[in-house]
Amino acid sequence: MLSRKTKITILKIFSMFSVVRGYNIPIIALAQYLSAIFIFSPEKRALSVLLDFNLFIIVIASSLTIASGYIINNFYDSKKDLINRPNKSQIDRLVSQRTKLQVYFTVNFVVALLALLVSFRAVLYFSVYIFLIWFYSHKLKKYPIIGNLNAALLAVLPFFAILLYYKNLYPQIFAHAAFLSLLLLIREMIKDLENIKGDIANDYRTIPVKYGEEITKKIITFLTVLTIIPVYLLVETYDVGLMDIYFYVSLVILLFFLMLLWKSSSKQHYLQLHNILKFLVVSGVFCIVLINPEVLIHGRSLLKI
Repeated sequence: MLSRKTKITILKIFSMFSVVRGYNIPIIALAQYLSAIFIFSPEKRALSVLLDFNLFIIVIASSLTIASGYIINNFYDSKKDLINRPNKSQIDRLVSQRTKLQVYFTVNFVVALLALLVSFRAVLYFSVYIFLIWFYSHKLKKYPIIGNLNAALLAVLPFFAILLYYKNLYPQIFAHAAFLSLLLLIREMIKDLENIKGDIANDYRTIPVKYGEEITKKIITFLTVLTIIPVYLLVETYDVGLMDIYFYVSLVILLFFLMLLWKSSSKQHYLQLHNILKFLVVSGVFCIVLINPEVLIHGRSLLKI
């Protein structure tokens, strides 16, 4: 039998795992590695990318920065989450606000030390990244449009860390980034619809709160239509191998998404839409392999840039 103290410790570890959304971080790390192999450095052998020590440090530093971001976001959103996510909030509150801050500062200090192993530029990059996450959580997320734009930007910054490391400015990289950014921006606006009650109660001036649900749906529809542009470029102009299958399927799913959007009126409906977008983002990570599956066999990308 476990002692009471041991049980409490296990519960607190589980609570902190919930706070940092530990289930998301491995997906982001995998996305960074797959992007490095198939998009940012297609001319290099896959094994050399996987064994790159500096890349490993950048991925670990990114993961820890994202974890600290979730902590500070949870710290500021604790009251709102009591309304929007009561069950998760009860789990998260097993760890005190003071402990969350202590872990937050400790993790950020470790990130700075790790970045120092790569270069001073890496330290500067992650310092700015950490500051932007804090500023967003503390101030920007309460405001319409600018909060959504910043949330989408912060979500793609880990990939810019890989871009800056390899310094490869292939045009298809920006098309990939545009498609991902649009999906993330749409997801942020769906989350605002999903969390509207808590936002109103805590004076968050999000787009649904300030302009209403119908205007928000029109903006989401416009952004969804815009995804056609990067998809067209990736499929018709650039060589993305078999990943064009993913983009075609994504457009079909987004059409279905829009049909559901205009029929949605409750938190449960918006949660379903949120999960559809999450599926598109996560499946997109694994489908990066389709750009050139031969890498898995030969260890080197044959994609022509």
